[in-house]
Amino acid sequence: MGRMSDQPARWSQATVYPDMWADPDNDPRNNNGTSPDGELATLEDFLSGYRLTLRMKCEGLDAEQLARRSVPPSTMSLLGLLRHLARAERDWRNWISDGDPLPKLYGVRDADFDGAVADQALVDAAYADLEREQAATDAALAEHPDLSERLGKDKIAVRELLVHRVEEYARHCGHADLLRECVDGRVGQ
Repeated sequence: MGRMSDQPARWSQATVYPDMWADPDNDPRNNNGTSPDGELATLEDFLSGYRLTLRMKCEGLDAEQLARRSVPPSTMSLLGLLRHLARAERDWRNWISDGDPLPKLYGVRDADFDGAVADQALVDAAYADLEREQAATDAALAEHPDLSERLGKDKIAVRELLVHRVEEYARHCGHADLLRECVDGRVGQ
């Protein structure tokens, strides 16, 4: 007799490649092989793809599943990642501002993860916060298309900030792969 396990069985909705999240023809990130022209467009395309990937990793889960800290002892959860990236977007906007910084979204350090509890209102707020903060940071950076321009009190280059944004989302999409697989067994891509 086999041993019982509380680990979910691995699964995928993909039928062509069973280790993928979605079949290539159904993947909303698929750009049909057309790559963008230029450095700015390329960075924005990668950022957009990772943002969409994060949302895909969270889709179809309820508040409890999104808030589940499925890789103990880490306090990380999918909901915590949504909140963390909303906070990061606001922080990045502060980096390029010469004015007073905007207040922290979730208070003290790590509150974005620690406050990510299974409450549908909190889930809805996290998605709204992320969408609003992404749009605000995108709009602020759209005013500065020269990637070499230096902004804010610390004179960060626009290029550096864009690369950092791509890196942050990419890193957390890797976390989201593991978190999602621990929640319900769905494999990443």
